[in-house]
Amino acid sequence: MCVPTKVGLLVAGAALASSCATTRVPASDQRMNAIAESYVKLVLAVGQHDPNYVDAYYGPPAWKASADSAKLPLDEILRRADAALAQLGDVPPERQDLPSLRARYLRTQLGALRARVRMLQGERFTFDEESKALYDAVAPTHDDAYFQRVIDTLARILPGTGPVPERMEAFRSAFVIPREKLDTVFSTAIEECERRTQRYLVLPPDERFTVEQVVDKPWSGYNWYQGHFRSLIQVNVELPIYIDRAVDLACHEGYPGHHVYNTLLEDHLVRERGWWEYSVYPLFSPQSLIAEGSANYGIEMAFPGSERVEYEKTVLFPLAGLDASRADAYYAVQELMRELTYAGNEAARRYLNGEITAAQAAEWLVRYALSSPERARQRVRFFDTYRSYVINYNLGQDLVKAYVERGATRGERWRRFGELLSTPRLPSDLAR
Repeated sequence: MCVPTKVGLLVAGAALASSCATTRVPASDQRMNAIAESYVKLVLAVGQHDPNYVDAYYGPPAWKASADSAKLPLDEILRRADAALAQLGDVPPERQDLPSLRARYLRTQLGALRARVRMLQGERFTFDEESKALYDAVAPTHDDAYFQRVIDTLARILPGTGPVPERMEAFRSAFVIPREKLDTVFSTAIEECERRTQRYLVLPPDERFTVEQVVDKPWSGYNWYQGHFRSLIQVNVELPIYIDRAVDLACHEGYPGHHVYNTLLEDHLVRERGWWEYSVYPLFSPQSLIAEGSANYGIEMAFPGSERVEYEKTVLFPLAGLDASRADAYYAVQELMRELTYAGNEAARRYLNGEITAAQAAEWLVRYALSSPERARQRVRFFDTYRSYVINYNLGQDLVKAYVERGATRGERWRRFGELLSTPRLPSDLAR
């Protein structure tokens, strides 16, 4: 097995691959490494047909150049994926050793790749069929009455009278971060999230990311992992940003979220073990449920219990020029709003199943997710682009939370969380 050392942290992918090729590797690992190489090249090949598919790649440049020049037809990609799956065979789910986890990861990722290719060929899935095929999970279904119960509770505690969505917008307007203070508030939140994460997780000393503001995107924030323990984090400032989003985005996109997840995978799996399948990240795959779920749950890991509200009252509210005396009331409302997170799934499910139009989906989000009309339209744009990906945020968080907290103390939770971020895990593994 090739084990790159820390001395070569910034070595280029091609040079690292060359050094691995000269190292004696057991036959079983050679076989798995060959399948992993095929997988990476297939992901890059699908990226030639789907510009959103390859979210990150930092493997050998020659593999990317080959994919760019070959432009494999979709039928040929399916044929090669089937051949790789035949080589892998089945792995019993009760086997939890690293080689078994690796083989099961590759098998499930290849299955999701096949499903995405079939979608690109025009095959249609229902929302739940699609999420199972792509993300190895199906989100629960809730009826309108489920969300209405939460909205009725909010109606009793929100100031004013009239429709609840309008009252919610009026209430939240007092908690918008002024545009000129965004950089200061975000950078302060990032520093605190990093400090709290570094207490429990060991990261490479040269990891870092940069943050930039963007507009006209269907998402509120995005981490573009670039390899070599570097990320570019973009924050969409097109719509007002509320005070809670500072910690949310700092944790979710940075520490201990996406940046940490990708960094640990690169450090422990690509560099230490030579598992090149982790040098590519196909967005529409089970890996995304682990990524989004751990990033969302990472907020709670960094700020357990009442620590978040206390930190924001004493630090971020004053920095943003907001009234800290209203922080408790704001977070009481936010706690209820969290019970509406699955409303986005329902809107997407009904819209993508053809039961409602885009306009009706936006209206539904205003009514049951209490989104502003502008945010509702932005969310529908997200459905158009990323489809059933929406389940990865809320269902992913719930699955990761249950996995990490199952019979664990706080210290043990960080150990399990770090293990989840640095080993080959799938959504279906989280129930075990």
